This record gives sequence, structure tokens and C-alpha cells, in this order.
Amino acid sequence: MAQALSRRTILRGAGVSLALPWLEALAPAAGIGSGRLAEPPLRTAFLFMPCGVRPDHWHPPGQGDDYEITPHLEAFAPLKGELLLLQNLWNAQAVGRNGHWAKVPAWLSGGYVERSTGRDIDTGGTSVDQVIASRIGTRTPLPSIHLGLDHPRTGVDNIGGGFARIVGSYISWRDPHTPAAKEIVPRMAFDRLYRAGLGGSGSPVSKAERMEEASILDVVLDKARAVRQKGSRRDQHKIDEYFESVRSVETRIQASLNPPPRWINEGDLGVDRPPEGIPQSHDEHTRLMLDILLLALWSDSTRVATFMFGDAQTGRSFAFLDGVDGSFHGLSHHRDEPETRDQYERIINWHTSQAAYFLGRMRDLDEGGSTLLDNSMVMFGSSLSDGNKHDPSNLPLILAGRGKGALRPGRRVVAKPDTPLCNLYLAMMQHMGLEDVEAFGDSTGALEGLG
Repeated sequence: MAQALSRRTILRGAGVSLALPWLEALAPAAGIGSGRLAEPPLRTAFLFMPCGVRPDHWHPPGQGDDYEITPHLEAFAPLKGELLLLQNLWNAQAVGRNGHWAKVPAWLSGGYVERSTGRDIDTGGTSVDQVIASRIGTRTPLPSIHLGLDHPRTGVDNIGGGFARIVGSYISWRDPHTPAAKEIVPRMAFDRLYRAGLGGSGSPVSKAERMEEASILDVVLDKARAVRQKGSRRDQHKIDEYFESVRSVETRIQASLNPPPRWINEGDLGVDRPPEGIPQSHDEHTRLMLDILLLALWSDSTRVATFMFGDAQTGRSFAFLDGVDGSFHGLSHHRDEPETRDQYERIINWHTSQAAYFLGRMRDLDEGGSTLLDNSMVMFGSSLSDGNKHDPSNLPLILAGRGKGALRPGRRVVAKPDTPLCNLYLAMMQHMGLEDVEAFGDSTGALEGLG
């Protein structure tokens, strides 16, 4: 039997190989890993890029299964055999609502987003990732994980149609009124995985300690509920995010007391614990968060994830790119001026290169004869087709991976014009094991042609 690692041994290393809960050497002390899955599980992730694309640089000409690599797709060229290029999907409820804000929460739900000052948020639906997590989230220490790069916004955009900016700050919604809190600080995201199976100090967590944690949580929750009744709407929103974090802790406690079987990958991804704070370099920040997302899926800490490259109207400057001097949102309104449009295109191509980096790493990770990408469904895209015109039709979307045999990549899938994007989500949910789900959002049936 493997000998449990000591507190000193764990603290001596900050790298993944010592920090992660699925190492067999930790299992006897942590109580995790009592069962091991016979084959890799299916994961799903949604990667969101704001501000749309230049449609003629994304959508290839023709309608056939095969397609040519357009300028925006160049970064995906080495991965073409791993991708499905999707066409003619959209969210009808997002039409005419607002240029940016209302389209973001609808991206994963298809919901009708109400105008609001933030006091009575209603996005019209629960996002697909949260529906999946509500059904399979108990099988992993974290039901789902949500990472991003921009701080959530507050206030109301009166110029942009009177929508609360908070709705454009999240793509994952636990219900129409409550976003799933995202993490933007690399170390905190990393430590959340670390905490999923180990004590915050680095020592394995015993069953007695977990039970003590559970009793403490009951007391804390009772006090938080009392505070919520007296708080402002902003306070209530913060407390709701806190409740979500507590629910995640509760799930982890239950998983450690009665651990479900998990898939165990051997090796070290080479991801060290990040330093405190957010890196000044946006490029470094992005790669760190993508690596942590990769780690979450590879370690079977969660099987459901979302990632936001930016919020609805991200003001992030991309002056670090050659030939660019401005923000993604600002340059998306290029008015077909060649110089401005060129900068906009460079920013889009940077985003596709980051997504390609992530997918490439997934493809290169072996899972006993298959790859992490083989055992996943990863969607990348935007809530706008044409960023300059705010057009939400024929959204730019890629579905990567093989879904454990459910997907047949390397092709283009051309749906009928104005097919609900929720048809795709219905198909993905059913592939994730939710076979009894027959409708989602404005779906008209599961999207065909994926397999």
C-alpha cells in the first residue's frame, strides 16, 4: 500500500504533482480515490470570446462538409481534424435587445434578458453548463468551475439600452437571477482545485475534519441568511455568490466523506502554483488561467467548465499586440475603416490562437490510449457574428473533441438558417448523460449531424 505523504512533503512543493488530490499516494489519508473509474469520463467546456468577428474572415465559402481555412481560423489549421465548424446557429431571443449586454447571458441559455438596474436581474434562463452540473456535479469535487479575465461590471449602461452591466459579466447562470461566480485570480483558481481534495494548509483532510467543516458551515449559513434579509440588493448579490461558494464546499465535503470513483491521470502538467495577484501581462494572465482550466479537467476535479476571455464590452487594451492600439470593444466598431478593421482582426486572431493553444494541449494529453480532447466536448465562439453590426445570426462557433465517440470532427456542420443554438446544447446535454432532457431554452430538437 502506498505510504501517505506528510505535511512537510506536501508543503515542500508548490507544483501540481504534489498539490493535486488525485495522487494515489494521498488517497489513504485524504479518503479520496477509494474508487477509480475504468475509463476516462466525458467533460464539457465553453470558451467565450466577446465582440464578435469579421464574418467573411470566419465563415468559409460553400456548404460542403469540407471547408477551407479562413483568416480567423488559421490558428486552428493544425487541429482541423479535431473540430466541427458549426454554421447557422443563433439565439432568436437576443435579436434587437442590445448590442452586447443582453446577448452574453443568452449565449448559453437562449433566454430573453430583461432590462434592469441590477435590482431585479432576469436573464430568462439557466445556462446549459449549470443544468449539466446540477445532474452530474456530485461525481467530482467541484460541480463546475468558471474562470475569466475581466472583473464583473456594476451599474447600468444607459447608452447601451438600459441593461445592468452585471448581466454581460457572466455566461454561466445557476438560475435566471443568479450568476455562477467566476474566478479571475490565477492563484485563487489554482487553490480552489487544491482545496477540492486537500486541506488549505496543504495537509490531507480527515473525515473528522470534514464533518467539523460541515457543522461550521451550518452556523455560517444561518448567519448569512439573516444578513441577506437586511442587506441591499448589491449586498444580497454578494451573499448569493457566497452561498454558491458554500454550496461548492458542501459538495466537496460530501465527496470526500463518500468519494465517488474518479479518473486518475498519471504525471505532472508542469503548472506551478501562481504568484499572488493578477499578472500585468494579459497574455500571461490568459495562459495561466487556461492552464488551470486544463488542470481542472485533466485531474477530474470537475467535468463542467466555462471560460470568459472578456465581458460583453471588454475595455481591455490590446496594445501589446503588434499594430494594435485600442480595446477589443472599441475596435469592433471599425465602420469598415481598413486600419481600424485590421486591428480588430488581429485581436480576434489572438483569441483564436489562445483557444487553439488550449485545445492543442488537450489533444496532446494521453488518457490510456485516448486523449483528453477525445474525451471532451469544447465549444469556442462568440455571442455576436458581426461585431461591427452587432449581428447575432450565424454565430461563429467551433465544437472540438470527439465526445467519447459522440462527435465526428474534421467537418463543417451546416444547419438550416436560424437554427436555435439551444438545439446544440440539447444534443450536448444528452451526450453528457441527460438523456431524459427533451427540451432546453428555445430548442426545437437535438442538433443533428454531429456524429
